[in-house]
Amino acid sequence: MDTKDYELELIRQDIVKNHLQLTALIQDIQQCTGPLELLMELNAEGRAKLETLQSSISKLESVAERELVEKKRIELQVEIDTYKEQSKTSLAAFRKANVISMCVIDKLSKEELLSMPEEHQAAVRRRHDKRSLANTSNQLSDKLLSISRHLAETTQRSANTLDTLITSSDKVSSTKGELEHQQQVIVQSGKLLGKYGRREVTDKALLALAFAFFLACVFYILQKRLF
Repeated sequence: MDTKDYELELIRQDIVKNHLQLTALIQDIQQCTGPLELLMELNAEGRAKLETLQSSISKLESVAERELVEKKRIELQVEIDTYKEQSKTSLAAFRKANVISMCVIDKLSKEELLSMPEEHQAAVRRRHDKRSLANTSNQLSDKLLSISRHLAETTQRSANTLDTLITSSDKVSSTKGELEHQQQVIVQSGKLLGKYGRREVTDKALLALAFAFFLACVFYILQKRLF
């Protein structure tokens, strides 16, 4: 087994293992009747498993993109699509199990509350209200932190984009200067070529006149001697 096949086998094993563990967690969530803290813990484990499963599928996609043999690449893509469908099904089952468990816990809590004496009901309601306020506060804090991180990431991306634009502008300016210099060199070369061309024509005309004058002298000398 070569390195690539070994890597594929490890990724497949991770996907199968995480999928089985997620399925078991979904069953635990669906059968959970409280307390609410236990359901929250199972939820956190389930979300972690979903993220790990998605990460393993992404790794398999990276391997498929690097595959040079088309047939193997198509086979891997079909396998990836199957895993993605399983992941979507597990996500839907995870959400459904949470809804069912929440409904059961809420129903049991109401039944337990109604079976208590009036003073106990009031105390439980107060504790429930405090817990709800604390949960709401935590959720708002998490959202604010998420927004803050998002703004920080956006600011960093904007700074990086600005640096890239500045670098590109410098390169454009440098290229423009080089082109202008080359243009000047081409213009000067054209002038020199024109000058040399005119000089070549003048030289040819002078040579022709000198040759004509030479022929005239020869003709004159021959004429004097012969006649």
